[in-house]
Amino acid sequence: MCAIVGVFGSADAARVTYYSLFAMQHRGQEATGISSSDGKKIRKVKKKGLVTEVFDEVALKFLVGDMAIGHNRYSTAGSKSIIDAQPIYANYKLGEISVVHNGNLINGKEVKDMLIDEGAIFQSDMDTENIIHLIARSHKEHLKDRIIEALNVIKGAYCLIIQGRNKIFAIRDRYGVRPFALGKLDDGGYIVSSETCAFDLVGAKFIRDVRPGEMIIFDKAKEKYESIQLFEPKPKICAFEYIYFARPDSVIEGKSVYEARKEMGRALANEHSVDADLVIPVPDSGVSAALGYAQESGIPLELAIVRNHYVGRTFIEPTQARRDMKVKLKLSPISYTLKDKKIIVIDDSIVRGTTSKRIIRMLKEAGAKEVHMRIASPAIKYPCKYGIDTPSSEELISANMSEEEIKSYIGADSINFLSVEALKKSIGEEREYSLVSFDGNYFIE
Repeated sequence: MCAIVGVFGSADAARVTYYSLFAMQHRGQEATGISSSDGKKIRKVKKKGLVTEVFDEVALKFLVGDMAIGHNRYSTAGSKSIIDAQPIYANYKLGEISVVHNGNLINGKEVKDMLIDEGAIFQSDMDTENIIHLIARSHKEHLKDRIIEALNVIKGAYCLIIQGRNKIFAIRDRYGVRPFALGKLDDGGYIVSSETCAFDLVGAKFIRDVRPGEMIIFDKAKEKYESIQLFEPKPKICAFEYIYFARPDSVIEGKSVYEARKEMGRALANEHSVDADLVIPVPDSGVSAALGYAQESGIPLELAIVRNHYVGRTFIEPTQARRDMKVKLKLSPISYTLKDKKIIVIDDSIVRGTTSKRIIRMLKEAGAKEVHMRIASPAIKYPCKYGIDTPSSEELISANMSEEEIKSYIGADSINFLSVEALKKSIGEEREYSLVSFDGNYFIE
């Protein structure tokens, strides 16, 4: 779920990278980092914390050069120490190199064990470091060929940006599990990033999505970027990008995230209607779907849960105790609006069920007469291996309880989930999606 960005051929590349990472802070809040190059040396700054906490004028002036790459960390592999922050940097036979990665390598442990057996020494716990070692240990003459050799070893979901002193390589896995977009900056430079919302902030014009299985090479010696189709594309964009991860103002594979979420809400209203006075979204991720539900059902929408925007996402918090506290800090009901009302609460998903349980208790304590839970995605029954830190099957409430049991556990008067078929129709039936959390189809061998 991490955010990555690469900027090439821009006079103030590090600053453009900084603003892009700021726009994608929602994709990771544990650590952030930028490395830049002026053609002679790669400089880097990375620390734990938010983008605005890590980078100041001193840091941005230190990061000189017209090319830079950046990363916001959301851990699915490795620990939460600064050693596991990105970019990962190394000095090897061909010079300096820096790498950022969004995704998850499913054969990461096997590759790491192989490299250790051959004498490699690892500095972090991240699967991303495998890529650096594979590149450094290759005997190919050119960096491009070393990267290709490494890509033929790793398996999984990845968007990669690899920076040398004079080149940037942007690569998307053959399945295109995570989004990756290419844009043009006003000053003639290029940008690649996890989401198009970064383009809007820095004034970049969207060119196209990086194709699944494609490598794009930006080279100071060439006027235009080079495109190489490394692998046969087998597109399976992660459906959760539309459900939860991406910012609503992003466009992924030609589909507006905001419109897709409204469509999910409309479909949910058609599949699971209920007599109620109000539709209430769980902010912020449930707002778009709740709007669609209200429009389709004709039931008024009320923003009766107020969110404190100075608190981060509870899903990202590493422990249950911290998630519970953040729910209290994050959400407050408006009792005046809720009193004696039958309400429909719209949320994007249920993972463990503990947050939903607290929300429903909070709403009933605020005076709601009935609380009907409607989830704008199918039930999550399987852990994801492709870059989402969903818990094990034992912790997933829908993997262990029926809808009736979930209803009793969270204290709702009723609960229903969007069907898989309705989800696919909402985000577009013209392509295939990664639906592993819902159907357990782990399509990468």
